[in-house]
Amino acid sequence: MKKWLFLMFTMVLFLHTPVYANTAVPPENRVAIVIDDFGNKMKGTKQILDLPIPLTVAVMPFLPTTQSDAQLAYEKGHDVIIHLPMEPIKGKRSWLGPGAITSDLSDQEVRKRVNEAIENVPHAVGVNNHMGSKITSDKRIMKVILEVCRERGMFYLDSKTTSKSVVKELATEIGVPYLENELFFDEVYSTQHIIKQANTLLNLVEEDPTVIAIGHVGPPGEMTAAVLKQYIPLLKLKAKPVKLSDLILEKQILE
Repeated sequence: MKKWLFLMFTMVLFLHTPVYANTAVPPENRVAIVIDDFGNKMKGTKQILDLPIPLTVAVMPFLPTTQSDAQLAYEKGHDVIIHLPMEPIKGKRSWLGPGAITSDLSDQEVRKRVNEAIENVPHAVGVNNHMGSKITSDKRIMKVILEVCRERGMFYLDSKTTSKSVVKELATEIGVPYLENELFFDEVYSTQHIIKQANTLLNLVEEDPTVIAIGHVGPPGEMTAAVLKQYIPLLKLKAKPVKLSDLILEKQILE
């Protein structure tokens, strides 16, 4: 059965993978792959962390493997960021996990929870949002979160779970280094969809000097890891895989 599944996966990958003629040009563009939802013994954790490129690993705070996942990612040379749970416009609160930032909190409590999350995730250099479509469009709360990032010397990655996000505006105003996600690999849990998104990424990295894409451990984790492992050689022909901290450093140098 496993052999049959592998053959089917290889066939699907072949049928969906474009052929590139110009492979001799060294890549100048950059691509950063972020993987969310570490911290809770999620499927695909080992396979993702073992991928042969630098990654940015987003770890949720206050969960059973928060610290061990962050430590292992750090030891393997990946960036670690805090995958801060934030209230969405739609969705169950139970999906958020402990220490979530919700719209009913005072500024003081938001600040307290963000600082506690930072203390709970070792080696973290930045923050991004877990869910959070409601919070990332809330100027009051995002201002507090970004002020803490500035105080702690951290950058912020906007996962762009809403088109109404105020992160860019506030981060620019406050002076916090920020980046924005451009693509999700696995919002649909199927190998076919992840392959489609991986092909979209290959096109994006030809057009844009820097591209950020997000995948997940958990339900799609093993599928995402398998597709990325197959696509990494193709990706390296088009762009240099980097960590988010590399993009932040390059951005600061250019500014």
